[in-house]
Amino acid sequence: MLRDVTAVRYVTPLRSGGSVPGVVEADDDGTYVVKFTGSAQGHKALVAEVIVGELARALGLRFPELVLVHFDPAIAAAEPHQEVRALHDASAGVNLGMDYLPGARDFTPQLAKTFPVDPLEAGRIVWLDALTVNVDRTVHSSNLMIWPTLGTAPPRLWLIDHGAALVFHHRWDTTAPGKRYDFRQHALGHYGPDVRAADAELAPRVTGELLRGIVAEVPDAWLAEDAGFATPDDVRAAYVDYLLARVRLSHAWLPADFPSPEQLAAEESARAAKTRQSRPAWLKQVPDLHGKPAAEQDWSAHLG
Repeated sequence: MLRDVTAVRYVTPLRSGGSVPGVVEADDDGTYVVKFTGSAQGHKALVAEVIVGELARALGLRFPELVLVHFDPAIAAAEPHQEVRALHDASAGVNLGMDYLPGARDFTPQLAKTFPVDPLEAGRIVWLDALTVNVDRTVHSSNLMIWPTLGTAPPRLWLIDHGAALVFHHRWDTTAPGKRYDFRQHALGHYGPDVRAADAELAPRVTGELLRGIVAEVPDAWLAEDAGFATPDDVRAAYVDYLLARVRLSHAWLPADFPSPEQLAAEESARAAKTRQSRPAWLKQVPDLHGKPAAEQDWSAHLG
């Protein structure tokens, strides 16, 4: 079961994502990155965070612990930005927290040039993303962290941010479980991910029992608004049925033929050139900044 904690101190907002999560300290002496129920992404993003994150952990991938955070907006009353305060006011009650990784760094394209990743580990992560339709882990925004970065322990890849996964739950009646998605731009594609070995290892472990235990962690309130279902348990059953059907059809959606770094660079150059050509004449001298990676982020700076 996801543990329940209560936020006792609001530290800072994180502006690297559209949902503006916040760093809080809780009554268990832990520090968490909280994704708020009042964000524009809505409850389905939190549902995806729980299901994909807990599935990753069950399959042995590194993902920070998730907790249910009881949040009182009064603890963040000193927040100077009105938009962020409005988000907090709309999020009173239970929100989703992810264990804070002090000193963790973004897995950027620059770091990827020198950071070793085993093809099987890369394959496991790509396989999970393909199963859960997480098309948001790309070379432009990896949603991967490197941690720890200090001490004698070797740095490892940690998965974060799965709110954009499970795209099928936005249109239950029209998305086929065997649909194949484009993962050519996956953040780990150039490591030669062994997705076939990952499929042989992981697919048998994704059982109905495992999935039912995971979806049971999602609070009823986050499922109650899903149109077309009578009860939260009906929504839970739909997630289980869909993911089971998808894992059985892995032969249809298994990613393959990842481009090399050189091919990716050539494709990006061609895309940028096409974008420049389509601009008005007065804009053609303005550099195209789309897709350039964000600077490496050290989360420890947010603790002050």
